Amino acid sequence: MTTNAPYFNHGTDIAILNGDYTDVFSLLGMHQVENSRSLLVRCFIKGALAVEVLSLKDGKKVADLSEVDDQGLFAGVMGRRVKPFLYSLKVTYPMSVETIIDPYQFGSLIDDNDVYLFAEGKQQSAYQFLGANWKESQGVDGVHFCVWAPNAQRVSLVGDFNHWDARQHVMRFHPSNGLWEIFLPSANAGQFYKFQVINQYGEHIEKADPYAVQMQSAPGNSSVIPAKSDYEWNDSIWLKNRAEKLLHESPMSTYEVQLASWKRKGEWGDEYLNYQDLIDELIPYVEEMGFTHLQLMPISEYPFDGSWGYQPVGLYASTYRFGDPIGLKAFIDACHQRNIGVLLDWVPAHFPKDPHGLSKFDGSCLYEHEDPRQGEHPDWDTLIFNYGRGEVQSFLLSNACYWLEEFHFDGLRLDAVSSMLYLDYSRESGQWLPNEYGGRENIQAIEFLKLLNERIYAAFPGATMIAEESTAWPGVTNATDQGGLGFGFKWNMGWMNDSLSYLKRDPIYRSHHHHELTFALVYAYTEQFILSVSHDEVVHGKGSLLHKIPGDDWQKFATLRAYFGLMWGQPGKKLIFMGSEFAQRDEWNHNQSLDWHLLQYAPHQGMQDWVRDLNNLYLQHPCMYELDHQTSGFQWLDCDNNQDSIFSFVRYAKTSSDHLIFIVNMTPQVHQDFRVGLPSANEYIEVLNSDTQCYGGSDVVNSIVHYQDEPWQGMKGSGLITVPPLGCVVLAVNEDIEFEED
Repeated sequence: MTTNAPYFNHGTDIAILNGDYTDVFSLLGMHQVENSRSLLVRCFIKGALAVEVLSLKDGKKVADLSEVDDQGLFAGVMGRRVKPFLYSLKVTYPMSVETIIDPYQFGSLIDDNDVYLFAEGKQQSAYQFLGANWKESQGVDGVHFCVWAPNAQRVSLVGDFNHWDARQHVMRFHPSNGLWEIFLPSANAGQFYKFQVINQYGEHIEKADPYAVQMQSAPGNSSVIPAKSDYEWNDSIWLKNRAEKLLHESPMSTYEVQLASWKRKGEWGDEYLNYQDLIDELIPYVEEMGFTHLQLMPISEYPFDGSWGYQPVGLYASTYRFGDPIGLKAFIDACHQRNIGVLLDWVPAHFPKDPHGLSKFDGSCLYEHEDPRQGEHPDWDTLIFNYGRGEVQSFLLSNACYWLEEFHFDGLRLDAVSSMLYLDYSRESGQWLPNEYGGRENIQAIEFLKLLNERIYAAFPGATMIAEESTAWPGVTNATDQGGLGFGFKWNMGWMNDSLSYLKRDPIYRSHHHHELTFALVYAYTEQFILSVSHDEVVHGKGSLLHKIPGDDWQKFATLRAYFGLMWGQPGKKLIFMGSEFAQRDEWNHNQSLDWHLLQYAPHQGMQDWVRDLNNLYLQHPCMYELDHQTSGFQWLDCDNNQDSIFSFVRYAKTSSDHLIFIVNMTPQVHQDFRVGLPSANEYIEVLNSDTQCYGGSDVVNSIVHYQDEPWQGMKGSGLITVPPLGCVVLAVNEDIEFEED
């Protein structure tokens, strides 16, 4: 150690050299010399031969710093200067000279009000001050890094900018709120970084940034400094229209997609489509097929492909697989310009145990519960968020808002809500802890869901929140001030299970299980339902929809067309998984593209045409969607014809005379002169028939259905039709000929 620069004591310099000095901002940077007006600058730059202090204002040299030892510690007095000034350090290395702006000269950039809301669990924009954010301090641009780690002994920023040396950028600690921060002017977009944490046991662990908006692929799993520029949106008309319409009274036909396997490219079909590819191919396809919404399976960064995104480690980072965040924004923007809404599958119910993730982030159970009876998911070997902790609530609330605010998503579908609601979910006696009242309800999670839904609906007009909730929990879609959870929609898992169970049965036995297709109408108006046949139903040995159905190929295709006709006709919004629309034969495989080559065969093309035409009919007739949530929009003509396995009903519009009649036959038997009740004294025509030859059917069709003054099925009049085998017939009033009722 040199004798002419007594600016460190021996214990201090050893602590800094070892990276053990926590209150490093009190020492490094510019400070006033004790009992003097002089200014002193200290720095720690490993490998430097010499360091000069330059005025940032004019670039002129102010002082040379003396080497305190041969380990990289330098210090020096700023001559006659007594007022603090911004400076840079000109550093001479053995092979180069670099100029850097010393991060230790900058004060804290944390706002007290932000931190208060964060701790209270009410912060919905925590990503704007936690993580890596481009900011300006005293006129200097840089990246502000901030992380919550209240129980850490020390947190250092490591990355490409400091050769991953944890001693270089020890962060400032705020004991009152547990936040660590540093402002780094020398950081560049695209550089990798992590936080090195020394936990309370003295262990050194490297963690990815929980608020990182980009992440490196496995096995590196580093966080990535984002680009400084933002995206210029062109969807203001869409957002305005979204805010003005009532989604419950609007058409909503959703195409669920896993972007990694919808379609692939490359010589071997092993390359993902990027966002521009998806703009060019997926969006026109969805538009042509008549779907109103896309629902993306989780795209928050996930290291393991086989999780399909349901075990995200970077909840704020859109996955690297398809491009950068700007590309994702451009994709959503393009969807909106083609009048397609985009929903995101969101996973707040659990998180994986990956060592670089949230698990024991600062050595303690920070995001999860300490007790495994509360903190571990037995089904998925994952961890459960501590919904009662304010900072965790803010993390999740801000994340939900992040996707809607920054990416303009039109809503979130929450995965595994049932597992959040029940403390004993998938647990045996003794494996769970009751709530404070001795019950099984997870009161903290319930309150979080209510807060989440209230905040989303208040902040994002026209957006929607959708629950995948598989139990009979009451009021999932009721308003929170009415005792509900506040969701906009709920997947109708009961209808899905019953209808698919029916679909698997041989037509001979379907008469004995007739009400598996009618029971959902008993409770159809207790919630705002979406009829969903999702990815979960065509994977893990369950087989594709086509292969669930007994019989030969003709019967399989005919039955599936009839099933979709029944699904589109019944109350509730619609969702099907990609590939189902053209009758994918094999069950879904996330490692490869859908089997698009099947469309060269007539039955598959016919199925695709049928789904497209169902969507077109759906969009053209308000009776198909306006009154999904009211009993006046649906009327059974006959729900008890189990002998023939025929279902017939009417859909009505809200104010107009628009109505459609559905007759669905789930056996191969053709029925001639089948009488059906007619709601009005008009001639009717067949507007859709799944047995039409163009769809691959046997072409048992109808022309004009004449009105007869014979009461039937609760109607004043009726008509005779031919019911095709395993077919769906849709009748509408013949607008060319209209009669007055008596």
